[in-house]
Amino acid sequence: MCYILANLGTVWWASTRHDSTRVQAIVVLGAAQYNGSPSPDLAARLQHALELYREGVAPTIVVTGGREPGDPYTEAEASADWLAARGVPQSVILREVDGRDTWESLDATAAFLHARRIQSVVLVSDPYHEERVKLIAQELGLLPHLSPTTTSPIRGLAAVPYFAKETLEVSVGRITGFRALSHLDRGWGGDLGLG
Repeated sequence: MCYILANLGTVWWASTRHDSTRVQAIVVLGAAQYNGSPSPDLAARLQHALELYREGVAPTIVVTGGREPGDPYTEAEASADWLAARGVPQSVILREVDGRDTWESLDATAAFLHARRIQSVVLVSDPYHEERVKLIAQELGLLPHLSPTTTSPIRGLAAVPYFAKETLEVSVGRITGFRALSHLDRGWGGDLGLG
């Protein structure tokens, strides 16, 4: 119980961090898109990344996320289009288009960032998600800083189940490693809600 509570504390602490250290890239974790339009959750992440980019936090934005079966667009494509429509040059937007979960997206992202000699990143996601994405990024050899969106539509009591889920995933992932956690979830057909 003490271990779970300690991890809840780190998940909550990460949710309050807003690090605008100058880095090499801003990484936006994907979320649902609807026929090429970002969901409110994804739009909040993109708006925050756009603000960081305009502040000069990084010269590059990485958008992540694949597609669900039958979708004509990936999460990354919807995100890139949203950013481009707001004046971000396509040349500074990198796309990770294959990931089906957080681990897969960050694993693929880390591979192409390392190939470009990019290590330091700011991770943009919902507040409850930040501790796990930080730990995954560290496991993949990135140097992560945290800057969760402040305008997520998931807030207040609605965020409680998400904090509980992330606490469980951080608690298990710290023991098994996050790659193993993602593979475990895929082995169960995603029914565990992990990864």
